Amino acid sequence: MRAFSAQMLMVAAAAAASPAFAATAAPELDRTPVAATTAQGDAVRLYPNGRWEFVDAAKAAKAKEVAAAYPENNTRPVDAQGGAFGVGRTVMPGDKDYNRGSLSGKGR
Repeated sequence: MRAFSAQMLMVAAAAAASPAFAATAAPELDRTPVAATTAQGDAVRLYPNGRWEFVDAAKAAKAKEVAAAYPENNTRPVDAQGGAFGVGRTVMPGDKDYNRGSLSGKGR
């Protein structure tokens, strides 16, 4: 029984390593946006990650302005420190506590 298992394992490993299997295992995804129209007749672009935007630049700017009013869309800047998962203080660059390190005294 053990010899049969080893043979099956070798066959499975050979199949997984074959170029034909590798080509079908990870196909290249098409990431081009899809043109669509809303129920109100506005032209939009739909992206594969779920994001969408207006094609008209004026409508896109207005939508961005409206979206900025919602607090969940105002995330912390990339250079800020702290505030993990919305908990704790977010320290902005230029603050006296920015990049101060630990105050435990363990590496000083």
